[in-house]
Amino acid sequence: MISVVKYATYRYPELYKNTEVDVSTSLGDKIRELRKKKGYTLEKLAELTESSKSYIWELENKNPPRPSGDKVVRIASVLGVTSDYLLDTTEKTNVAEATDQAFFRRYRKMEPATKEKIRRMVDLWKDDK
Repeated sequence: MISVVKYATYRYPELYKNTEVDVSTSLGDKIRELRKKKGYTLEKLAELTESSKSYIWELENKNPPRPSGDKVVRIASVLGVTSDYLLDTTEKTNVAEATDQAFFRRYRKMEPATKEKIRRMVDLWKDDK
């Protein structure tokens, strides 16, 4: 019989040099937290990212996860954050900041007319005070 124990910290075997990574900053925990905040099941996130349910489960639960770059980008996009946020285990960035970064990346790629509409909407909200 095999038993599984989750620890507060774990080590990436291929990077082991007495460095520990806090699970609260892991890729799997971030995906799980964001998925649940959006109200998505494993199946729904898999569908939206053109992945399988088992692949999403492995990313959330396997130590260490082995994601493909393309899938991380898709997952980040669907969850409204950047792939940098999902992959960064060294800095604890809050979800709101990561969401803002993802928005600004999309904003920079928008057409000038669309950017102008967004700026006008923001100005209207500012005037409501």
